[in-house]
Amino acid sequence: MKSEKSRLAIFDTFKTKTQQITGEASRQRAIIHHLSNSTNSASKTRTAISQSIAEKNKILWKNIYSGIFRDLDEILIPLGIVEEEGRLPLKRGPKALQQNGMPFYHLTKKGMIVSLAIDSMSEKKKILKGIVNQADEHEKQAFEIMQKLVKIAPHFGFSIFERYVKAYCENKIDDLLPFTVENVSKSADNSAQLQMELLEGFSKLSKSDRDQTIDFLKKID
Repeated sequence: MKSEKSRLAIFDTFKTKTQQITGEASRQRAIIHHLSNSTNSASKTRTAISQSIAEKNKILWKNIYSGIFRDLDEILIPLGIVEEEGRLPLKRGPKALQQNGMPFYHLTKKGMIVSLAIDSMSEKKKILKGIVNQADEHEKQAFEIMQKLVKIAPHFGFSIFERYVKAYCENKIDDLLPFTVENVSKSADNSAQLQMELLEGFSKLSKSDRDQTIDFLKKID
């Protein structure tokens, strides 16, 4: 079980404003979002991450650097969501950094799963495809089923990832890996039961009844 100190906070909201996520949640989401889209090493250092997030929020990057540093070193890296990918050589700056290089980071498979639970993420299908390619043999079945679900019903498919990661954040499950049918089932809640009831009932309808039901649901959506 992870400690409270290293708990992922991407779903945390203010006590008096339950629809508004906290600064820590926003920052962790932004780091994950940035790393999911970054392709070159120089864009994945702590400084580059801070500068990118600051630019999008129209603030000074130095004002958020310490928070980015803390989120990486105390939360995302210890939880195995982000890991150091390598080091960039430096000719200037502190001697220690010149000798050891500037660390840059990437999302792990676990981090990629977390990214699928963030509603603002782009290229989710591409990320899921990348996860499937990394999946162990005992995980492939679950990921391939999720790929099929996402293809025919993306909102429904990605809501399963969101529910799964949220259960992890709330300490209802110990880890996100391995991603198996058995482990995903542990995150099931009342909404999952409602969705299953709808799917099972829908599959039993005649074609004309299905068409009428779809037309009705589109009108009330």
